[in-house]
Amino acid sequence: MKKYRLGDLIQQRREKNKNYDVPVRGVTRTGFIEPKQERVDVNAYNVFYLNDFVFNSARMEINSIVFNDIYEKGICSPIYDIFYITRTDILLSGYLNLFVKRDEFARRCQFLSFGSAHNSCHVEDISEIELYLPSIIIQEKVITIYNAMKANQKIFEHGLDDLKLTCDAYIENLRQDVTPVAIGDYIKESDERNTALKYDVNAVKGITTEKQFIETKANMEDVKLNSYKIVNPKQFAYVADTSRRGDKMSMAFNDSENTYLVSSISTVFYTNGLLPEYLFLFFRRDEFNRYTRFHSWGSAREVFSFEDMKEVKIPIPDIMIQKAIVDIFNVYNERKAIVKKLKRQIKDICPILVRGALNN
Repeated sequence: MKKYRLGDLIQQRREKNKNYDVPVRGVTRTGFIEPKQERVDVNAYNVFYLNDFVFNSARMEINSIVFNDIYEKGICSPIYDIFYITRTDILLSGYLNLFVKRDEFARRCQFLSFGSAHNSCHVEDISEIELYLPSIIIQEKVITIYNAMKANQKIFEHGLDDLKLTCDAYIENLRQDVTPVAIGDYIKESDERNTALKYDVNAVKGITTEKQFIETKANMEDVKLNSYKIVNPKQFAYVADTSRRGDKMSMAFNDSENTYLVSSISTVFYTNGLLPEYLFLFFRRDEFNRYTRFHSWGSAREVFSFEDMKEVKIPIPDIMIQKAIVDIFNVYNERKAIVKKLKRQIKDICPILVRGALNN
C-alpha cells in the first residue's frame, strides 16, 4: 500500500470544441443531464472523452462530479473542469470513481474550495489530495462488485420505464374509450376540525407540489391546533391558492393508516363511488396541473376552489377496472421504490468498497 498525490496521477483536459457533432451534457451529482439552455454557442465548450471525469468546480461540496463511462466523446459548458488518469498502471478510472463519489471526498473538496463571490474547487485543488492505493488486482475486484450492482439497477430501471409506458398507454386508451365526466358527484368536502385537540403537532403536515405530505416547515411554537383540518386515511388535501406555486398545484393523498392535520386554508375532501387511488392517478398528471392553473381565478390571488374541483372531468369506468389500473400503478410504484433503494445502496457502497480494498 502506497500513498500518492492525486495530481501525480491525473491530467486536466483543456480541449475546446471544434464543431464536433457529439452530445452536449451538463453535470449533476447523479450523472449527466441534458443542457437546460438551447441554441447556445458551443464553440467555447470543452471536449471530454470516455473515462474522463467532468465536474462543476462550484458544486463539489455536493459531489457534482461524473465519471464518463457512456460517451466516446462529448462536450460540456466551459464552467466545468475535466481531467483524466495518466497513470492507469497505478490507478483505474473505475476505482477513482468510487473514491470521488464518497461524502468524505465532497467534504474535502469543500475544505479546499476558495474564492470571493463563489467558492470553487478546481483540478489544481483536488490535485493536492493524497490517497492510498491497493494493487490493480484489488481495484479490479471492487470495480467488478460495483459494476454488478449498477447493472442490476439498470435492469430494474429499464423495466420501470417499460411499465411506466404501459401505465400511461392504459390511461390514454381509457380516455378514448370512456367518456369523461365531472367528478362532482363522486367527491365530498370535509371540514372536520381538531377542536378537541385529539391530534398534536406531530400530526401536522405540509403539502407539496409533488403531490406528497411532508413534515411541516412552519414554526409551530405556540400555534393552536384546534382550527386545523383533519385528513383521515384515504382523504385528499390541497391548497386552493395557486398564485404562488408556479405551474403545479399543492395537493396530497393520505395513503397511510395515520391521521394528519393540515392548515385551515387547505381544502380536504374524500371520494364516494370512486377509488381514491384511481382519482389520484389523474391528479398526479401534468395535464391536471395545467388544468388547475388555467382555471384558477381571482384578482390579488388565483384560486382553484372546491367548486372548480368538482368540474374536473375524468373517465370513470367500472370499479373493477379502476382497481385493475390502480394495481398496475402500485406495481410501478413498488419497483420505483426498489430502484430508489438500489441507488441509495450503490452510493453507500462506495466508501465501503474503498475501505475494504485498503484493508485487503
